[in-house]
Amino acid sequence: MSTPLTSLWRGYRDTSLILRVTLALILGAVVGLVGGPAVGEALAPLGELLMRLLTFIILPIVLFTLMAGINQGRAGSLGRIGRKVFLYYMATSALAIIVGLSVATLLSPGEGMSLEGAESVSVPENPGILSVVLGIVPTNIIEAFAEQDLLGIIFTAMVFGLAVARLRQSDSRSELGERLAGLIEALNAVTLKVMSGILHVVPIGVFAIVAGTVAEQGIDTLLSLGDMVVVLYVALAVHLLVYLGLLKGFGVPLGAFFREARTPMATAFATQSSSGTLPLTLEAARRLGLSRTLYGFSLPLGATLNMDGAAIRIAISAVFAANVAGASLDLASMLQIVVVGTLISVGTAGVPGAGIVMIATVFSQVGLPIQAVALLTAIDALVGMGCTALNVTGDLVGTALIGRSENERIGTSESAETDATCKS
Repeated sequence: MSTPLTSLWRGYRDTSLILRVTLALILGAVVGLVGGPAVGEALAPLGELLMRLLTFIILPIVLFTLMAGINQGRAGSLGRIGRKVFLYYMATSALAIIVGLSVATLLSPGEGMSLEGAESVSVPENPGILSVVLGIVPTNIIEAFAEQDLLGIIFTAMVFGLAVARLRQSDSRSELGERLAGLIEALNAVTLKVMSGILHVVPIGVFAIVAGTVAEQGIDTLLSLGDMVVVLYVALAVHLLVYLGLLKGFGVPLGAFFREARTPMATAFATQSSSGTLPLTLEAARRLGLSRTLYGFSLPLGATLNMDGAAIRIAISAVFAANVAGASLDLASMLQIVVVGTLISVGTAGVPGAGIVMIATVFSQVGLPIQAVALLTAIDALVGMGCTALNVTGDLVGTALIGRSENERIGTSESAETDATCKS
């Protein structure tokens, strides 16, 4: 016999995930504005639960997806895909900074403001590109897994995945290799089953996180630095149009792409974490029908290396700081921002607050006042939401473009299967 609680659960479960997430975003913003900090604090455990669940599933979903993908793909394809992925990430990061500088120069955020009263801010040291490159190889696998080191996890999955593939090709160990490949495939299927359960928690967690963020920031912060926020979102919209042009040019169906991409985009907007949204991004790529060899490598790497939204934020923050300080950026300074910003954006962790590290590093390199960073921290969450959403979108766009270059057909062939799994 069906109870009201059972009927309510079935209604919630059978509603599309994107509709639930969209309603959660709207309701969270309303509740945060009306309820204030007290309500945000009361709802915080629900947001923490979502982030814990997403973090919990990152390691197995990245490890088993990439290992299974390597054993599914063609020989030599991973190296070719890797070159395309790095080229795309570097090119779009540089393009994002150019877009940010162009929009900010046109709209001039920060004009009329001053640094008087701006507090100093303590900025963590940027690890540097060399440290990031060396950090790809973990000194301890257990430590890399415990610390959710995505680059270390990717390296481990590639090494052991390739080793299993070689075993399958050997004359004496092929049977053992096939057994291991079957085990990896089974573990990947179990991980996806767990992921389908976590998807039901996403709208609840998004509601709590948005309510807490809006309650903490308040309307006063938005009004005081509103021009900076508006200019940044205009630049994000311009770069999104660039993505649309690329997708169209490569023949990727826009309707199918955004039908699957919208859930990780909305979740990234709420959580401000590229890494935390990674399980949903991987799920979207799977539903698009992309190969595991591709998205198992490109998306975890993109969550760490590809920061188009953060690159735009660097550019606009630089123009903002120059305007506040009463200085001007010449062409040489802008070129320096493009080069330095692109290099710094590579390897910056995809977690909340990382953008401040990047901004401060660029400011110190081009001689802009570090005190301006203190002003920007006031709107860190508001701008971080849009930037993270664009970061995740860029990762998926790049994966789809590279998939098309590999002659993969992009659609939603697995959507029905996934939806049925989510409702079970």
